[in-house]
Amino acid sequence: MKMSQFMELKQQIKEKLDLSSTVSDARLKELIEEAIFQAANEDNWTSDEIHASVKRIFDSFRGLDLLQPLIDDPSVTEIMVNGHEDIFFERKGAVERYPHPLESAEKLEDLIQTIVSKVNRIVNQSTPIVDARLQDGSRVNIVLPPASLSGPTLTIRKFPEKPLLMDDLIRMGSISVKAAEMLQVLVESGYNIFIGGGTGSGKTTFLNALSAWIPAHERIITIEDSAELQIRTLPNLVRMETRNANTEGRGEITIRDLIRASLRMRPNRIIVGEVRGVEALDMLAAMNTGHDGSLSTGHGNSSVDMLSRLETMVLSGAPLPIEVIRKQIASALDVMIHISRIRDRSRKVTEIHEVIGVKDGEVQLNPLFLFEERGDVSEDTVIGELAYTGNELRNMHKIRMAGTKLPEWFSNWEGECGAG
Repeated sequence: MKMSQFMELKQQIKEKLDLSSTVSDARLKELIEEAIFQAANEDNWTSDEIHASVKRIFDSFRGLDLLQPLIDDPSVTEIMVNGHEDIFFERKGAVERYPHPLESAEKLEDLIQTIVSKVNRIVNQSTPIVDARLQDGSRVNIVLPPASLSGPTLTIRKFPEKPLLMDDLIRMGSISVKAAEMLQVLVESGYNIFIGGGTGSGKTTFLNALSAWIPAHERIITIEDSAELQIRTLPNLVRMETRNANTEGRGEITIRDLIRASLRMRPNRIIVGEVRGVEALDMLAAMNTGHDGSLSTGHGNSSVDMLSRLETMVLSGAPLPIEVIRKQIASALDVMIHISRIRDRSRKVTEIHEVIGVKDGEVQLNPLFLFEERGDVSEDTVIGELAYTGNELRNMHKIRMAGTKLPEWFSNWEGECGAG
């Protein structure tokens, strides 16, 4: 179906709609089928062409138009719209160009307004950047002119309908069995864990998988810019989300506001989806004031780099001496995990470090697991594993307090560890 014919059929259907009342999906589909069957009889369309045309027009009314097939395709993980004519998508780690442009820039703007209105967000020329989400939980980032010189820009990060569990990540080669066994004990015992990684490395997916090990009797507060976590195993769960200011510049609710509010809600643990700025100070304070087992993520190139970024974030909100900040970080965090997207496009845990304190003014890390590459099996596959370093876990205090035990393969050195 050509664009001109698509527009003509869509206009015919619009004229038949009763705009004075709500039109059900069934009634809309009936009107679309009537128009399509008439056109099909005139042009001798095949049954596949008829089916595709009905879906395309229905999606233009109730879905995301030509983007809807990408939304429906479970193998697509990211959709990138650089203006209405340049659309790309990621499938299995490879970025491809979408051959179907949207009909106009106005149509793209309509889609954007449809998305943000459903989650009570506002995006316009005075507020041209916003984060939102789709009904299925997919994360949406929108940038409008004048901030975007390419026209309206839309980026959709999709998440699987069923959240990936740690067993799935092990099967995919993202983490080793031994590392997962150790992390399970640390999560159950209430170690504060921070996950670092680059954009698209899988931090949120991994955070979601870790949360499945939180004991079901605990009360959990999640705090996010745009709600993405899909925690389904915890009954006593409160989900909170930030809010942008309105057109008058009022009503903004920041991550800092939500962290402070959460401290009055009797949480056992606080999960901050991602820290990007001054809220890092509040997150560290929460971890240092009895909320053991809290989790968070941030952008960094390595665990060491993530520590430097956390220092910078705290400094942006409070001009504290660097020695004080490093002591706060070392006191708050127990374990640093780093996830990388390596050159074969796979996502893997590449570092797990224990934070063991401050020495000579520097935060000290005890490497427990490091990814060891063993060479290329081909141009598209990297061979390697997340190997145990043999280093002891120094801080055993929380494990003893929780009454948990390290895996059997730790038993040969568990008794030698200090009290932490």
